[in-house]
Amino acid sequence: MSTIAAQTIIKDEDPAAFIRPPPNKKKPYPFWLGGVAATIAASITHPLDLTKVRLQATDDKRMISSLKKTVANGGVRGLFDGISGTWMRQLTYSICRFWAYDESKKLLGANTPNAPPWKLATAGVMAGSIAGIVGNPGEIIMVRMQGDAAKPIEKRLNYKNCFDALFRMVREEGTSSLMRGVGPNVVRAVLMNSSQLASYDFFKAELLKTSYFEDNIIVHTAASFAAGTVATTVCSPADVLKSRIMSASGAEGKSTIELIRRSMRNEGAMFMFRGWVPAWMRLQPTTMLIFITFEQLKNLVDWTRSFRESN
Repeated sequence: MSTIAAQTIIKDEDPAAFIRPPPNKKKPYPFWLGGVAATIAASITHPLDLTKVRLQATDDKRMISSLKKTVANGGVRGLFDGISGTWMRQLTYSICRFWAYDESKKLLGANTPNAPPWKLATAGVMAGSIAGIVGNPGEIIMVRMQGDAAKPIEKRLNYKNCFDALFRMVREEGTSSLMRGVGPNVVRAVLMNSSQLASYDFFKAELLKTSYFEDNIIVHTAASFAAGTVATTVCSPADVLKSRIMSASGAEGKSTIELIRRSMRNEGAMFMFRGWVPAWMRLQPTTMLIFITFEQLKNLVDWTRSFRESN
């Protein structure tokens, strides 16, 4: 028997010769990554969010005049009124929604590039239902702290920070106050996640199906721009109601139906889209910053893991 033939037999009889190491399954990203990205984005766009809330919940009529009024009353620092409430909201609501969205996609089998839009939207609905409840206290605190300086002095709550707001709400209004406006907030969270998160995944996947794009910052920017416009329009009615209910204190904020009737009677149906422009101007860069930052944080995690494995 020739040497080559003998080697062939040995190779054929040796199972180890055919064993291939299984491909390394990519580790999941930290569940809090999306919340950190959202916190960074919200910190940058806080002045626009502040203006949106004041337009929706006070007598301010125009975005520029509202911004000027804020600076006149509180200086440049006034543009960051309630920033600790924003951080509390993002570190509860956003962490929860990104985690729940990923888990819901796994449950529905939608964590693939070819996932149908209805599955992505359903995952967004599931995530929003959970995050809207978990993040409700932070949402109330954020809205109250942002709108407080625009109120008459005698009606201001004067919370020192988000923790002072939390303790005072429980002490002065009871634990149930933490769930005030939870209905509209959950509706808005469902609308936001099924439009913003799902549409980002959809637009990103559609762009990557073409031969013109790669998975880079250009695609992330384009997909997030489209997602921001979709989300602003879909969420506007619930956003307006949420801001008005949460900014109210005492008996005036207890009846959602009465608030809707009063707003319809005084302003007409278009009150539901009041503040759309500042909402878009705030949500658009926020959405873009969230997803661009999120993708870059994922790249950083990948780089860190590769560095550790190579050393």
